[in-house]
Amino acid sequence: MSATNPTDSYGARGTLKVGDAEHEIFRLSAVKGAERLPYSLKVLLENLLRTEDGANVTAEHIRALAEWDPAADPSTEIQFTPARVIMQDFTGVPCVVDLATMREAVTELGGDPSKVNPLAPAELVIDHSVIIDIFGTPDAFERNVEFEYGRNKERYQFLRWGQGAFDEFKVVPPGTGIVHQVNIEHLARTVMTRGGQAYPDTLVGTDSHTTMVNGLGVLGWGVGGIEAEAAMLGQPVSMLIPRVVGFKLTGEIPPGATATDVVLTITEMLRRHGVVGKFVEFYGEGVAAVPLANRATIGNMSPEFGSTCAIFPIDDETVRYLKLTGRSAEQIALVEAYAKEQGLWHDPAAEAHYSETLELDLSTVVPSIAGPKRPQDRIALSDAKSSFRKSLHDYTDDAEAPATPHNHVDEAGRESFPASDSPAVGFADDDAEPTVSHSAANGGQGRPSKPTQVRSESRGDFVLDHGAVVIASITSCTNTSNPSVMLGAALLAKNAVDRGLSVKPWVKTSMAPGSQVVTDYYEKANLWPYLEKLGYHLVGYGCTTCIGNSGPLPEEISAAVNEADLSVVSVLSGNRNFEGRINPDVKMNYLASPPLVIAYALAGTMDFDFENQPLGTGTDGRPVYLRDIWPNPAEVQQVIDSSINQEMFTKDYADVFAGDDRWRSLPTPEGKTFEWDAKSTYVRKPPYFDGMAASPEPVADISGARVLALLGDSVTTDHISPAGAIKEGTPAAQYLTSHDVEKKDFNSYGSRRGNHEVMIRGTFANIRLRNQLLDNVSGGYTRDFTQDDAPQAFIYDAAQNYAAEGIPLVVLGGKEYGSGSSRDWAAKGTALLGVRAVIVESFERIHRSNLIGMGVLPLQFPSGESASSLGLDGTETFDISGVTGLNDGSTPSTVHVTATKPGGEKIEFDAVVRIDTPGEADYYRNGGILQYVLRRMLADN
Repeated sequence: MSATNPTDSYGARGTLKVGDAEHEIFRLSAVKGAERLPYSLKVLLENLLRTEDGANVTAEHIRALAEWDPAADPSTEIQFTPARVIMQDFTGVPCVVDLATMREAVTELGGDPSKVNPLAPAELVIDHSVIIDIFGTPDAFERNVEFEYGRNKERYQFLRWGQGAFDEFKVVPPGTGIVHQVNIEHLARTVMTRGGQAYPDTLVGTDSHTTMVNGLGVLGWGVGGIEAEAAMLGQPVSMLIPRVVGFKLTGEIPPGATATDVVLTITEMLRRHGVVGKFVEFYGEGVAAVPLANRATIGNMSPEFGSTCAIFPIDDETVRYLKLTGRSAEQIALVEAYAKEQGLWHDPAAEAHYSETLELDLSTVVPSIAGPKRPQDRIALSDAKSSFRKSLHDYTDDAEAPATPHNHVDEAGRESFPASDSPAVGFADDDAEPTVSHSAANGGQGRPSKPTQVRSESRGDFVLDHGAVVIASITSCTNTSNPSVMLGAALLAKNAVDRGLSVKPWVKTSMAPGSQVVTDYYEKANLWPYLEKLGYHLVGYGCTTCIGNSGPLPEEISAAVNEADLSVVSVLSGNRNFEGRINPDVKMNYLASPPLVIAYALAGTMDFDFENQPLGTGTDGRPVYLRDIWPNPAEVQQVIDSSINQEMFTKDYADVFAGDDRWRSLPTPEGKTFEWDAKSTYVRKPPYFDGMAASPEPVADISGARVLALLGDSVTTDHISPAGAIKEGTPAAQYLTSHDVEKKDFNSYGSRRGNHEVMIRGTFANIRLRNQLLDNVSGGYTRDFTQDDAPQAFIYDAAQNYAAEGIPLVVLGGKEYGSGSSRDWAAKGTALLGVRAVIVESFERIHRSNLIGMGVLPLQFPSGESASSLGLDGTETFDISGVTGLNDGSTPSTVHVTATKPGGEKIEFDAVVRIDTPGEADYYRNGGILQYVLRRMLADN
C-alpha cells in the first residue's frame, strides 16, 4: 500500500525497468547513510520514502532512520505501513466480525458502509480449526475434515460472506495447509507490485509466527488482531526505530543434528541475550550456506526468543526457493533486479552497523529438545533423561517418582512387546500388577514406581507411569515446512519398521503437514507406508497439536492419567509448549525435531536415555538403539533431491482460493452488511461500538478499583486468553448449555472466537493459571469482594458482580506479563471483563500494545519493585490518579497509585505509564484502536 502523492523530500522517486515492465520505485541511494543500515532498516527506510506525506511521515522521520545510532535506545517513533496483512482463522474471524460490525456502526453514524474495506491486501488461511479426533487410521484425514466442517459451518459461511463482501480480502479454505507455510510457499511476493510501483513485500499478521516469512527476506511480524484490522483499514503501525541485533552464522550443521536443534540453540542464545522489542538479522558468509527451509524455521521461532523479527536478506538462495515453489519468471526477475538496485541483495563481505552482535558456529549444535513448559529451555538430548527426572518433581508429590511406563517384563528385564509391522501390544498379568526390573527397564537407576494398569480393547493391556509419552505429534509450520527434518523423520520411520520396531500402544501419534506438498514428496519417495505402520497417518493440514487441537486421549488412557494423577508427557515438533496448552491431561510438554518425535514414540517415555537404552529388540533378536536407525545427512539430501520438484507447488497452489467440494457447496450469505443470526453460538455482533459517539469522551482517572487477579511471573497470553477445549462446568460451557449446545458440540475456544460471550467467559480461565488471591488453587477463579467474606468464584462471575455495582477492576502481575502468542482475545477479554488497568513488573511487546488497543491502561511498578515488595496482596482498593493528563495531548510518564487495605492502611507509588508512542496515546484517548479508526473514517467521509 502506498501513499497517493508522496512528498518525496529526498528526490528518491525513480523508475526500474525489468523485462518489458517499468515500475516506479523510491531509491534508497538518494538518502545519505542508507548504505550502512542493516537490511531490515533499509526496508523500513524505503517504506518511509514511499509513504512520506509531510504529516504522518516527514523528512525528519526519514532523516532519523538514515542517521540511526546503533548504540542508542529506541526513542524515535515512525509510522510503518505494511504492504499486506495475513491472518489465520482463529484470529482472523474476529477481525472480519469487527469489520462487519464497523460497517453497521458507520451506517448508524451517517457514513457509507461500503467504505469499510481492507485497503491493503488481506489474506486469511483457515488452518487452526482441525482437531485430531481420529488418528492412527487410513481414514483419519477425511473423518477429521468432516468433523471440522460439522463444527465450524457457521464460521466458514461467515468467512465466505466476507470474501464476497469485502474488496482485497481472500480466504484459503480448510485442508490446504498452515498459514505460515502457505505464505512462504505461495502468498509471499518478496517484492510487491501495486499501483505501478514496486516495493518490498512487508506485512503484519494475526499470529506471532508471521515471522516465518522473514526467511524469504520479507519484513513482518505478528500483531494483535485489533492492530491488524487497523492496518487493513489503512492505519500505519506506530513503532519506535528498534535496536538491531546482528547474528553471524558460521560452519555447518554436524551429522546427527537437525534444523530444529539449530533453532532451539538460537532460541536459547537469544532469549538469554535479551532481544525483546529488537530486530534480529542474520549476516555473514555462513548465511549463503543456510537453506531457505532452515531460514524459515529460524524465523518462525522469533516469538520464542522474543524479538520482533528474525530476518535473512535476499540472495541466490531466496531466488532458488522462489523458482522451486513455482513463482513466475517475471516475479523472480523483479525480485533479483529490485534487490540489487536497492542494495537489499546480500553481500557477505559487507557488514552493516548493528546494535549488538552474536555468533554461532553451526558445527557446535547438538541434538536437543526443549521443555517441559517453555521453548527457550533447551536440553541437550544426552541430558534429557536426567533433566526430566529433575523437572518431574515440580509436577508431582509422588516421592517415589520418576518411573517408567512399561509392559510386562520378565526376570531378565526383557519386554514382551513383539516386533511386528503393526503397533505392538504388551500384555500385563490379569490378576496382579506386573513385576518390573527397574535396573533393566530404567537404565540401571533402580528407581521404584507405582504403575497404573490400563486395560484397552483396542490397544491391549499395559501399565502407565509418570513420564509416559501419551502424545507424539509431528505438527506445526516450524518444522513441516522443512523437508530435511520431515524426510529425516520418514527415513527414521522406515529404518525402525525395517528393524521390527513399533510405537508403544499408549502413544497418540499424528502427522499434520503444513502443506499438501509434504504429502506429495512423501508419496514420491514411497515413505508414507512406513510412517503409517508406526501410526503416523495423515490427520489434517493445519496447526493441530501445537495450538491445543491435539484432540482427546483415548478414554481409558485419560481416565488412568487423571485417576492416578500421573504426570504424562507430550512430544511435538512445534514451537509452543506452555503449560495447559497441548492437552488438558498432559502436564509436561517437550519440543523436538520430527525424527525425535518418532524416536520418543518408539521409546514411550521421557525417562529414557537414547545413548544407553535400546528402543527395542530387532527382528534379528539384537537390541536396536536410536543411532542404529538415524538416517545420515547424505541419505536425507538424496531423497530431497529426488522427490521434490516445482510441479508439486504449482499443482497444489494452482487454484488455492477455490477450495474443495465441501467449501464450494456451503450456502453463502450476501449483502454489504452481515445478517447476524440471533441463535448463533459462533458468530455474534460484539459490543465495542455500542453507544459510541462521533467524538470521544475525556479520559478519566480510575477510582475504587478491585483486583480481579494477582498473578506471578511469566504469565502468558495462553494463561489469559481463551484457548483449547471448553470444559464442562465452566462459565463458557454453562453459556453453551443454556443455548442448547450439547457437550459433544462445545468445540474449542479458538473456533468460537467470533462469539464474545463465550470468549469473555474463557478469559483468565486456563487450568494452569495461579491467582494468588487464592491459596493453592489453579484455574479461572478469584475472590469476589462484592460478597460477604469474599468467597472463591469464577473470574467471569465475579466480574459480572463487579460490573453490576459499577466497580472497575485491575490486574496485578510480575515479569514478562503477556509473553507468548499474540492473542487479541487476551486483551479483548480483559477489557470486556471490566479491567481498566494492568499493573506489572514488565510487559511483552504485543500484549502491551493490544491492551492499549482495547482501552486498557498498561502500567509498570517502579523499577525494582513488585506487588510483593510493596506489600500488595490483592485485597486492596485501588485509586489511580493522573490519567487525565492524557487529555491535553501528551502522555504522562507516571501516574499515582493509592492502594487501600481493608483496615485503612495506604500503600502509594508512582506507576510507569507504558503508552510508548503518540499513536498509542491517540488509541487510548479514543477508548481503543477500532474506535479511533472508525472516527477517522467518518472524518474522511
